[in-house]
Amino acid sequence: MSSNITWHDTSLNADDYRKLNGHHSGVIWLTGLSGSGKSSIANRLNQLLYEKKIHTYLLDGDNVRHGLNKDLGFSSEDRVENIRRIGEVANLFADSGKIVITAFISPYQKDRDRVRNILPKGDFIEVHVDCPIEECEKRDPKGLYQKARNGEINGFTGIDAPYESPSSSELTLHTDRADVNECALQLVSLLEDKGWI
Repeated sequence: MSSNITWHDTSLNADDYRKLNGHHSGVIWLTGLSGSGKSSIANRLNQLLYEKKIHTYLLDGDNVRHGLNKDLGFSSEDRVENIRRIGEVANLFADSGKIVITAFISPYQKDRDRVRNILPKGDFIEVHVDCPIEECEKRDPKGLYQKARNGEINGFTGIDAPYESPSSSELTLHTDRADVNECALQLVSLLEDKGWI
């Protein structure tokens, strides 16, 4: 980091934006294997909160890699940098008074913990979108598991790269037992219980 930069305080902060919006702000971090249902749940939750007039922003793994992180691949180092950048962006949106919904495989616990630790205490909700890999492979919406099994993709999470399940997530959604809407409604209930909305 350059030594020629200075942090500039602003006249408005997260509390001001929260008062304006009428709800809390923070980050909901959905993590799970490819095909587990993260993006579908995130999208449905975003819609439900929009209908309640809650200010949100949705960050999805594939979408972010089309722009902000298009220079990153899928090596271990690039995955770490991918999550670091997303964490910083999510923090900025949360600071602006929004509830940020993210959907990223984010396979490493230390990376998810790093994001949690850049946010104020209580402003990060880790959600494990738990689905057996066999079911994820059956769904395989992008055909990625088959490519990984065929050796066309290297370092694919769950096949030849690890996925570290959350050790203490605030919520676990079992998407082999509950549909997308049910899972999103569980998240809405959690936000109500925590006083975010």
